[in-house]
Amino acid sequence: MITLLTVCGAASLGNFGAISPAAADLVVLHGRIYTVNPQQRWAEALAISRDKIVAVGSDKEISDYRGYSTQTIDAAGQVVLPGLTDSHNHFLEGSLSLDEPDLNDARSPSDVRQILKNYESSHPGSGWVFGQGWSYNAFGTSGLPDKRMLDEIFPSRPVYLESFDGHTGWVNNKALALALITRDTPDPPTGKIVRDASTMEATGVLKEDARHLVKSLIPPPAREDKLASLRKGLALANHYGLVRVHAAGEPPDTFGDFFDLDLFEQLRREGRLTVRFYVSRVIDPPALASDELTSLEGARNRYHDEWISVGAAKFFLDGVIEAHTAAMLSPYSDDPRISGSTLWAADKFNLAVAELDRRGFQIFTHAIGDRAVRLALDAYQRAEMANGRRDSRHRIEHIEIVSSDDIPRFASLNVIASMQPLHAYPDAGVWSLHVGPEREKLGFAWNSLQKAGARLAFGSDWEVVTMNPWPGIQCAVTRQTDEGQPKGGWIPEQRISVAQAIAGYTIGAAYAGHRETMEGSLEPGKLADLVIVSQNPFEIDPLRIGKTEVILTMVGGRVVYRSTDERSPSRSTARNIPGAPSNP
Repeated sequence: MITLLTVCGAASLGNFGAISPAAADLVVLHGRIYTVNPQQRWAEALAISRDKIVAVGSDKEISDYRGYSTQTIDAAGQVVLPGLTDSHNHFLEGSLSLDEPDLNDARSPSDVRQILKNYESSHPGSGWVFGQGWSYNAFGTSGLPDKRMLDEIFPSRPVYLESFDGHTGWVNNKALALALITRDTPDPPTGKIVRDASTMEATGVLKEDARHLVKSLIPPPAREDKLASLRKGLALANHYGLVRVHAAGEPPDTFGDFFDLDLFEQLRREGRLTVRFYVSRVIDPPALASDELTSLEGARNRYHDEWISVGAAKFFLDGVIEAHTAAMLSPYSDDPRISGSTLWAADKFNLAVAELDRRGFQIFTHAIGDRAVRLALDAYQRAEMANGRRDSRHRIEHIEIVSSDDIPRFASLNVIASMQPLHAYPDAGVWSLHVGPEREKLGFAWNSLQKAGARLAFGSDWEVVTMNPWPGIQCAVTRQTDEGQPKGGWIPEQRISVAQAIAGYTIGAAYAGHRETMEGSLEPGKLADLVIVSQNPFEIDPLRIGKTEVILTMVGGRVVYRSTDERSPSRSTARNIPGAPSNP
């Protein structure tokens, strides 16, 4: 049983009359602590003063840190890990999505229909229906829905539903009418209005920037609604063991203000900010604008502490494979007429990257296709040549397909491979059809990249998939998300070890955010961010890792989540810890 006690009796003399260390505020004893520190991988106990770890060692060693007012957590033999970081997360959008129709679990048109009908019944009204999560695989080999289902369920309400990857919108006739989209409406420069081949009428599918023809009409949520959603999102993140999020660019055309940073500042003043945030700002094509630089510089000057920091710019270089909008080096296997396109012209992208690098900003680049990945690597190399070698740690986000020729360049340029394990879903479906069997071998190539010396940082891309990191760790280790899938997983050559997967959510993520000296492992001098979990991921069947539950989450020495489920012995062991939020 995990309990928290206040110890009476000062520690003064240790063995042979030696002076004991200064009393800590809190000690964790009797744990199986996986520190992610290569100099001391396992320990039994640790001591915390204020918000930092002051010692890690055996129960006997750490007991010397107990004083009159020291609190003690008895971990009761459970595994203790560093707090987890989500390296790619759209936190505001994800938090708002908690009150929207969730299509992530829909596997067929009938599943989608039932979810939407249930939502319509429980949310009557005349306003916009906004949601996300539908999968291309749910709609057969075409991978695309059409407006007829939405017109049937919502005949008089405008509907906008975004695909799980956030790159394709699905709308009904009411929304098309409000957006004044007709058969004569031209495609935007970096988007496509999908049309019926015979009538040229819009089918209700809007790819890439065509989405904003409708999405821009949706009224933004009120401030109090955002705050309420963010509180739910923070509680959910702590429930999963997350202590930091890298916010990978909130679309400014949706929410206006740059990530609503004042909302996070308000939550901090209220004492309710229980996740640390590293924030990037989206830079829109066709070129880097002076107002974007002003916004970035101003935000970096204001926000640069352990809780809220701004230091990165985010580019969207291409789209997604499922919609044929990811930029590929050779044509798509199922349609040799197209190979995707980039959202930025190479020369403008190179100039923007070089200028941001010169000003000391880290750069996140969304690049899914192998051509987009190469363009990003080329731009980073050009920036290094122009500005000199520095510890930039620029990142490429997603990297679903990469050329074997480009894999070594990640290490040579010190470019972070920021990837999301749950995107590598074993039932690849439309994705595999589009890339073909040869390119598929380097799909989500975690193992190949890591063997070549690349640094990996893992995240979710929430609200695209669940924010829960444990299914992501399982998928990284097994290339499977459940026991019912083929043994060995999808492209098993790209599996990695449990230790490597955990590193992707801890020390690898900390390095990707320039925080490895203060976060990412449990060792003296680092922030006291940790989790206690219900099972040992190193010893169980790897296909059970996704079922791991968090018993306790601590951020900066403060317990921000504890389990209260009395039915689960592994979770109820934390029920005696006072002063902490309970299960959201």
